[in-house]
Amino acid sequence: MKVAALLLFFAMFSVVYAHSLERVWKDQNGREVKAKLLEVKGESVVLLLSSGREVPYPLAKLSEEDQAFIAEATLSQPSSDRAKGDGSADNFGAAWPDRVSYEGEPEIVTIEENAAKKHFVYESKHFRYTCDVRLSNSVVKGFAVMFEATHQFVRELPLALNGGVKTDGKYAISLFENYADYISAGGLPDSSGVFIGGENLILVPLTSLGVKKVGSGYMLDRDESSNTLPHEIVHQLTPDAYFALGARGWFSEGIAEYVALTPYRSGSYNLKLNARSITEYVTAYGKDNNGGRALGEQIRLGSLKRYMTLPYSDFTDDGRINYGCAVLITNYFFHLDRKEDGARIKKFLKALKEGKKGEAALEVLLDGQSWEELEADIAKAYSSKGIEFIF
Repeated sequence: MKVAALLLFFAMFSVVYAHSLERVWKDQNGREVKAKLLEVKGESVVLLLSSGREVPYPLAKLSEEDQAFIAEATLSQPSSDRAKGDGSADNFGAAWPDRVSYEGEPEIVTIEENAAKKHFVYESKHFRYTCDVRLSNSVVKGFAVMFEATHQFVRELPLALNGGVKTDGKYAISLFENYADYISAGGLPDSSGVFIGGENLILVPLTSLGVKKVGSGYMLDRDESSNTLPHEIVHQLTPDAYFALGARGWFSEGIAEYVALTPYRSGSYNLKLNARSITEYVTAYGKDNNGGRALGEQIRLGSLKRYMTLPYSDFTDDGRINYGCAVLITNYFFHLDRKEDGARIKKFLKALKEGKKGEAALEVLLDGQSWEELEADIAKAYSSKGIEFIF
């Protein structure tokens, strides 16, 4: 397919690849960059660099090989993405839970233990854990409780969070004894876990699960775990539609923060306590002054429309305020909006699943309000919580 024909073909499509694989791209002069394909829109592509920056680039300047790759990828893009996930129906009509508890202990199956290759594989009901050291059944059961409880929590929220891609029937988790090996595999410096979208894989150092080496074996503190991990599990289980323009950033990160900040202990999430937890996290340094966004009680965000349509690279450039405001705004739509029944956010999520995105999807969220009216309502709702929201 010639370049001119390719451009005409691409102009007919706008396709989002929320979790495409990373690859090396070349321009017409042979210069290379490693990135993921996020979107094909008109005569441009949007590439996601490893730094998290989104870069729009003209198709005509890409190598012919890369243009052919995009053409093939566009033609093979499935008509339905991860929205079907585990095959469960959308649950928008379900009641909002007060508490979600995982009962009992997960059944663990040992798939492989190969000391020579440092390859050890264990499975619980929904997850497969591949580790570079041997772990006892009791240790695997201990941290599997958190993963399985989070899976249950995400699925029970009445938000149709029924996405996710399994690898050979399970959601994939890679575990690392040493933090350096975690970083080498793709973990981010100073992080306690990460979701690699293109591979549908969560990477976790054992220390983040409360697993510590004691003598020749390992022990687990079941109550010592990072809220980073539930955050990444949410990403792993979220339908691709919820990563579309208009939701990518404020909602995709807001829902992950919401789950991660819900108080958790020994397999149980207590939603009755998460309003306080969210406020402490956003305004100060979180529970026990550890790990919060520290935005204070007066928060200046600027235009709400600009914020909700930020390119993801701009969103992550200032994670402190953008992630903090994301959980406040999603929490507003869940529990503080109008009749406090989440009806408006559910209409928005249904619209995303129907293929709307960008400003078209956000018009559904506005539901007849102006942006100024929505800003005023959010500010009023949080003023009673001791937070002055300034747009």
